[in-house]
Amino acid sequence: MMLEPSIDDLQKNIKSKYTLVTIAAKRARELQHTNNPLVDSKSNKFVGQALEEIQAGKLFVKEDSK
Repeated sequence: MMLEPSIDDLQKNIKSKYTLVTIAAKRARELQHTNNPLVDSKSNKFVGQALEEIQAGKLFVKEDSK
């Protein structure tokens, strides 16, 4: 079974797997309440929709400027 989007594709946008999971989970909870996706999604599940948004570059990590 192939998962879409793949972890390799997702890590091109967000390097850390832990950060990726955290962002996807927070966005999935947000989608549960608002049901307002940022991209047209193939997935029926909120986590899948969040991952597709990350792949599309709609969700990202803001880097701290030190």
